[in-house]
Amino acid sequence: MGDTGPEVNKTDIFQKAFDFTKAEEIKEMGLYPYFKPLQATDGTIVKIEGRDVIMAGSNNYLGLTNDPRTIEAAQQVIATYGTGCTGSRYLNGTLDLHLELEEKLAEFLRKEACVLFSTGYQTNEGSIQTIAGRNDLIFSDKDNHACIVVGTLVSNATTIRYRHNDIEHLRKLLEKADPEAGKIIISDGVFSMSGMIAKVPELVALSKEFGARLYLDDAHAIGVIGDGGRGSASVYGLLDEVDLVTGTFSKSFASLGGFIVGEKPVIDYIRHQSPAHIFSASMPPANVATVLKALEILKEETWRLERLEEISNFMRKELQSLGFNVWTSQTPIIPVVIGDMMECFQFWKDLFEEGVYTNAVVPPAVPQNQSLIRTSYMATHTNSHLDRVLTAFRKVGIKHGVIDRNGHSLMDI
Repeated sequence: MGDTGPEVNKTDIFQKAFDFTKAEEIKEMGLYPYFKPLQATDGTIVKIEGRDVIMAGSNNYLGLTNDPRTIEAAQQVIATYGTGCTGSRYLNGTLDLHLELEEKLAEFLRKEACVLFSTGYQTNEGSIQTIAGRNDLIFSDKDNHACIVVGTLVSNATTIRYRHNDIEHLRKLLEKADPEAGKIIISDGVFSMSGMIAKVPELVALSKEFGARLYLDDAHAIGVIGDGGRGSASVYGLLDEVDLVTGTFSKSFASLGGFIVGEKPVIDYIRHQSPAHIFSASMPPANVATVLKALEILKEETWRLERLEEISNFMRKELQSLGFNVWTSQTPIIPVVIGDMMECFQFWKDLFEEGVYTNAVVPPAVPQNQSLIRTSYMATHTNSHLDRVLTAFRKVGIKHGVIDRNGHSLMDI
């Protein structure tokens, strides 16, 4: 008998790691698109591998990460508070800056109270498992972000997933549910892959009809869309009708951290009961000061939201005109569907060679055969930046047979 190769130890808990070779295989092909180190950035232009490329894949929607005012705000507080809090909010890690930010965010989002978390991921994971208990039911959109999924998994509640943005399916599930059980509907406000806005009016109506609470994750909505950047519910004038709204500081607010707003008793309960809050070190002072300044700029410089909407509508229309499938995007997140995973990696590489940085998204983050290039835009992108991005997409799209020279799609997805 021939050599059968190294013996596999099926009892070794590390065997799954030893068997994971896909990333190395893609690297060897020169197509690996992840963990690319940025050597420098001014927001819209980044240096990678010694080259300047246009950043068309960042969540820096308002373009504030390199704004001199947010940088100065972060620098100034370090002299007073130091570089970290070295403890949880529950014990020694609460600063007056934390309380100031919570008060201003609650006021901005027209809610009674707010509590901060150290990351956006922790916000959803920590809040959901705290408010949904053993006898409760969670109704969760199938396309919700991973942090929501994890929050439902670690809670003691029963989670029922409804088809993405399918209100009729959600209604049927609610009709079948135990009328005596506590219920909460959880949805992304803006879905991070498609750029689609949740059907907030319908979710509000169902929550009222079935006595359920409504929870929106507005990580990609606050500081991006709606009345003064107040998020998905405010697009429809329904912010007062949503029970809990979460957000993150790693996007429009140019920092790191997260928050949840709602009625004061509910927020106080989360503040005192959420493991993710009481067992994690609090947001560092520089991060908090950055968010405070970004919130101030958001409220004062309304042109940023207007410019962001203008850019979003322009890029969506132009990419569609070129023949690309951009799904049902309604926001600065604009996906370009490629299809095959390896073709998507090659498409990403060719865009990079043309001087445009995007994000390759493949299964399981998207359905099979719907791998895509996720683009996202900033208020600080210039018209020249946008034209260069479109030129690159047209050239690479034709090369890969995704579109033709007359602006027609060549894909059958």
